[in-house]
Amino acid sequence: MRQGIREKTAYMGVLLSLALLLSYVESLIPLDFVVPGIKLGLANLAVVTVLYWYGWREAIALNVMRVLLSGFLFGNLFMIMYSLAGAFCSFLMMCFVRKTGKFSVIGVSISGGIFHNVGQIGVAVCVTETAGAAFYLPALTAAGAVTGMLIGLVAGEVLKHTEGHIRAGK
Repeated sequence: MRQGIREKTAYMGVLLSLALLLSYVESLIPLDFVVPGIKLGLANLAVVTVLYWYGWREAIALNVMRVLLSGFLFGNLFMIMYSLAGAFCSFLMMCFVRKTGKFSVIGVSISGGIFHNVGQIGVAVCVTETAGAAFYLPALTAAGAVTGMLIGLVAGEVLKHTEGHIRAGK
């Protein structure tokens, strides 16, 4: 049985709210003392889940809405710019890795965590007009891999426990 448009819209609304809540919680956790710009990527839990439940179109819509809304609510224009770049790179890589069929949800999420940081470093290099920002890439890559793994583990559990309950409206 296919999910109706109302049910799908309701799920997407709840997941956008969850992503915004996780973005807010993440903004309260100061991790800049470790590496400047480091984040947990908690909101990516909703994006990864939607990517598996519904597909890339719905996931990109959720991702863009989440970045814009959380930027306007909790950040500024620079945060939006960095977040969009990171989200774009992350999302492209997650879609590519998932499409290969060779990786689990954990592998997909790890690739997203790593490439989110690659996108943000790319913007930092352009904004500062120096390659010095790339100095942080190894530490951010390691952090992205760890947080991506954790988000992937949680997303895997969510997907396992919702199998058969959420039906894609494809």
